[in-house]
Amino acid sequence: MVSLARKNLIEDLPRFLVAQAGIMFAVSLVALQTGIFNGFTRSTAQLINNTDADIWIASDKLVQVELTLPLPVTNLLKAQKVEGVERAEGVIFSSAFWLPAEGEIAVVRMVGFDPNGQLFTPNNITQGTLKSLKKPYSIMLDTTNLKSLRIKGIGNVAQVNSLPAELVGLTQGNNSIVSNAFMFTSLENAKAYLTNGQTSQISCQLPSAGKELICTNTYPNTSKTQTQTATPALPEKLVASDLITYVLIRAKPGEDLQLLKEKLDTVLPNTRAYTRAEFTQKNQLFWQQRTGIGFILGLGAAVGVMVGTIIVGQILYTSVSEHLKEFGTLKAIGASNGVIYSVIIEQALWMSILGYIPSMAICYGVASWAFATQGILILITPVSAIAILGLTIVMCVGSAIFAIQKVTRLDPAVVFKA
Repeated sequence: MVSLARKNLIEDLPRFLVAQAGIMFAVSLVALQTGIFNGFTRSTAQLINNTDADIWIASDKLVQVELTLPLPVTNLLKAQKVEGVERAEGVIFSSAFWLPAEGEIAVVRMVGFDPNGQLFTPNNITQGTLKSLKKPYSIMLDTTNLKSLRIKGIGNVAQVNSLPAELVGLTQGNNSIVSNAFMFTSLENAKAYLTNGQTSQISCQLPSAGKELICTNTYPNTSKTQTQTATPALPEKLVASDLITYVLIRAKPGEDLQLLKEKLDTVLPNTRAYTRAEFTQKNQLFWQQRTGIGFILGLGAAVGVMVGTIIVGQILYTSVSEHLKEFGTLKAIGASNGVIYSVIIEQALWMSILGYIPSMAICYGVASWAFATQGILILITPVSAIAILGLTIVMCVGSAIFAIQKVTRLDPAVVFKA
């Protein structure tokens, strides 16, 4: 009966290839839709994935990682003295205006951290080093954002708010579907961009290289302007009165994180401590449940499964209908329903496997291309790949069982009359 199942498949090779193309489309649709949803979920926690912190301390008004209130640096100083804390570091996370030498302005998500620290490091630094961020007004960007931000590469200078920004390093894979481009810099530089960079009403023309800006200062309520070559002052270190966004905590070995969270909540007013897992989950749930993006992508994945099932069902039903004479002959010579079931189900299994393998290869290729060129993560993990294989088999076998009903109700006499 194995040979009969195979013969049914390859008897008409062009029709078989068309049927397999339909199954490949169905599997690819399911894989890409679920991969986009998984990639979206992962990318919402992109900033968290750059850290080696056990606990995040944020404002008690936190909604999600990009929507919160700042904290004074005094919270960082206090956290360092809490029993059970091995290390504490501050992170600044805020929006800033990006003004390239040529082209349209954009908004970037500025991430300020301590280059000498241990708890935050941009993933996959491909060019440059963390030490280079100690240089005044130096930044890192992700490779996939260079084109959209209109900057060519290492050594080029743009403008952030009203201050220069020299590109000294590049990363790979630090991009989020739900966020603007990440810009990594030191805490001191981030402080300057957020304070000195927004204090004057200034319009600058940025030369292609160097750090000197040709700026026009506009004085409020007057028509007076002044054009000058502006050399920005060196960034200043953070003091207790400055503001940061998060405090990252590394607990001492063996420390109970839940107990340490309670200590930090008690010592630091108007804050809330989260473990890494809790912070990731809170951020992902916000995007999945409180925004339309998660709903739309989840709906797309569900529609992909339904469309795939319909396509496979139609293909198998058509295949069975075209071989009714053969199945009628089998029933006439005494073949049981079980034998016929085995032929059709095996045919469905062959179709599922032969459609799954090339379609997953295509999906992995598309995912790699999207990540390398666009920075968009289409996440197809080994677990999800196995799940899609199981789903493909279920779709094909389920469709085959539906098609079997036509054979079991078949009267062999009708076939011979024909």
